Amino acid sequence: MRVPAGRREIWGRRSTSPVWRGAAAVTAGALPALSFPEPGLWWLAYGALVPWMLLVRTAPTGRRAALDGWLGGLGFMLAVHHWLMPSLHVFIVLLAGLLGLLWAPWGWLVRLLLGGRPSPRRAAAALAVVPSGWLMIETVRSFEGLGGPWGLLGAAQWEVAPALRLASVGGVWLVTLLVVTVNTALTVLLTVSTARTVAVAGLAASAVAVTSAWLWAPRPEYSGQARVAVVQPGVFGGPDSVERRFDHSEELTRSLAGRDLDLVVWGESSVGHDLATRPDLAARIAVLSRQVGAEILVNVDAAGTDAAGRTGIFKSAVLVGPNGPTGDRYDKMRLVPFGEYVPARAALGWATSVGKAAGEDRRRGTRQVVMVLPGEGRGGLRLGPLICFESAFPDMSRRLAGDGAQLLVAQSSTSSFQRSWAPEQHASLAALRAAETGRPTVHATLTGMSAVYGPEGERVGAPLGTDSGASAVYELPLARGTTAYVRYGDWPLYGALAVLAALCAAEGVRALRRPVPVPPEPPVHTARASAERPGH
Repeated sequence: MRVPAGRREIWGRRSTSPVWRGAAAVTAGALPALSFPEPGLWWLAYGALVPWMLLVRTAPTGRRAALDGWLGGLGFMLAVHHWLMPSLHVFIVLLAGLLGLLWAPWGWLVRLLLGGRPSPRRAAAALAVVPSGWLMIETVRSFEGLGGPWGLLGAAQWEVAPALRLASVGGVWLVTLLVVTVNTALTVLLTVSTARTVAVAGLAASAVAVTSAWLWAPRPEYSGQARVAVVQPGVFGGPDSVERRFDHSEELTRSLAGRDLDLVVWGESSVGHDLATRPDLAARIAVLSRQVGAEILVNVDAAGTDAAGRTGIFKSAVLVGPNGPTGDRYDKMRLVPFGEYVPARAALGWATSVGKAAGEDRRRGTRQVVMVLPGEGRGGLRLGPLICFESAFPDMSRRLAGDGAQLLVAQSSTSSFQRSWAPEQHASLAALRAAETGRPTVHATLTGMSAVYGPEGERVGAPLGTDSGASAVYELPLARGTTAYVRYGDWPLYGALAVLAALCAAEGVRALRRPVPVPPEPPVHTARASAERPGH
């Protein structure tokens, strides 16, 4: 059908309008967020970047492509973290704008390799370079001070079994490379008619990689079971909420007596007082441990003193047995920016006046801890605790698995974000950590969602949703063996860095070989053509 000339003119104006392009870039950048829970459109991730890349490749200049990359990054960060708006208010826009700058070089790369009419050779290079550029963005923004690895594109595949097998080989990073490679190949397929064979080859190579991981990557060696109970008290408000929540957790735990348990897990901030200064609370938990016949892993969020004599507010996983605290304690090492501390508080302390930023910085732990459950029979189970935000960091669970942990336990609380995407997004991360390490993972929260995953990232039992205050018992398969990711670490990051270094070297060589333009010779002025005597 022929488009009327008037409509073509309107479309042309819109496509070159800076305002239109900016709005389109923000919208296209936000689209991948739909692949994460709660919408959970995981399949969308494999094409969600295509509109953004189609826009960037048509940028008239490299500067405009970088701007489109930045605006798309702004849209992505806002969409993935929109649930923080009630806490940070307008500050979230500033943070998203700063982090969005990481995508500016990526936009420039997309235009460099796919802009205009790229040759098959450039299109083939794009299949390696564009995903590598995206992975470098994820690496940089994964630093704790920049918000941590929340919303990594590969994390959207948390319930896809082949992708979880790929995670056991190269972590969530390898899954991200797969997703962006497929998006890049689809972009080439749609726009570069001379390189469609290259695009099909890229898609085929991606399929072969996933199939190879599925067939040949080492699988966990199952070595028994552990019975673990999760206690989720639910939402409590008001000035006495801490005490009432403790009371309800106590009641729910008491109901687990006689269930032949190995461990009971309470959520983050389940105890609001330091057990060293409140022996009455420690005694109540010890009584519960005797009643259920298992140790109880609680989480203390209170001012106290650690083993090194430091005082301040700590978030600590504390193991309590029949005789009281066992001495096993882990202090949270990686804190949530603005939620648990304010970076550069002297300069950014004003954030506390416009949102719910931390009024006082919490203290950091100094090392990770593997706790060993005492007792006979299934006693001796080694568990690796993580607290809230830390379950987003692949390197922390990898370290625990390498140190001998047989079970990973993440204690969390998303009570401030109950009616948002945050609870489901957070719970989904435990599936990735389980698949990466080959260790079952428990994600226990105060208010939901609590969920449990087996050594291959598969869900075990039914989760506890955000609308329930309850307890549940899970039979977890334990596993031996070491995954390729635990053994070899973040090798996809180094591979991506090598690809980008090769691109820089190639561009540098090309620049050196490019002939230097010779300036034109100045015109020769004669006496007859001089300014003083025109025409002579």
